[in-house]
Amino acid sequence: MTLGVDDVDRASRFYESLGWRRSLEASQPSISFFQLNTLAIALFGRADLARDAGVDAAPSRLPAFTSITLAQNHGSKAAVDAVMAQARAAGARVLKAPCDTDWGGYHGVFADPDGHVWEICHNPYFALAVDGSITLPPDRKSTRLNSSHT
Repeated sequence: MTLGVDDVDRASRFYESLGWRRSLEASQPSISFFQLNTLAIALFGRADLARDAGVDAAPSRLPAFTSITLAQNHGSKAAVDAVMAQARAAGARVLKAPCDTDWGGYHGVFADPDGHVWEICHNPYFALAVDGSITLPPDRKSTRLNSSHT
């Protein structure tokens, strides 16, 4: 996943202050790479990313909602609170303070310095591995169908 940012170095420092580890081997001055469990996130200049995709770069508006939120799941409400506090201290704009959801979870929302909207959540219905990766619950209908073929 690549996020277009106004200043790669500033954005990299923001995410490093959240505890993310930049790959110094893979990164260059024009792009930073972060390994997050089974996902890699790159930070690349907004104008360069738009040019690379063959589209006009939209002007930066903070937060610039683009009909997408990035979500990061955590194992507890306390972990959500801690990440939200860490993000605020690093310069994020809190858009929604952590709170209980109507579906039984807990979440908060912030915009990073480039306006990317992040939902930090705890979903008690999703199992998290030690490395933080999610295991979605199996589809009961598919499970029944698959078990009937064995």
